[in-house]
Amino acid sequence: MKFYDWFRQAIRNPKYRWWIIGGSVVYLISPFDIAPDFIPFIGQLDDALIMTLVISEVSQILLERIKLNKDRKSAEAVNSAPSSTVEANPVDVKAVNVE
Repeated sequence: MKFYDWFRQAIRNPKYRWWIIGGSVVYLISPFDIAPDFIPFIGQLDDALIMTLVISEVSQILLERIKLNKDRKSAEAVNSAPSSTVEANPVDVKAVNVE
């Protein structure tokens, strides 16, 4: 799982994100693979693994960004909403002796 951990950390780094995604797409399109595609099952397994990693990580990044934007908009709405507190001026009340 070291490759998976490296891949997740690299794709979450904004500096390398597009390089990793681009490299993965080039790998999927390229005829040169770790396991050549003419080998039944194993040839398609490495492509499927890379494609699954890219799609799952990009979708997680997008979901996190959507959630962050939603949270930010709701926080702005709360901050810009009119205050529901009422200001009152205190008044001294004197005790009246009733006999």
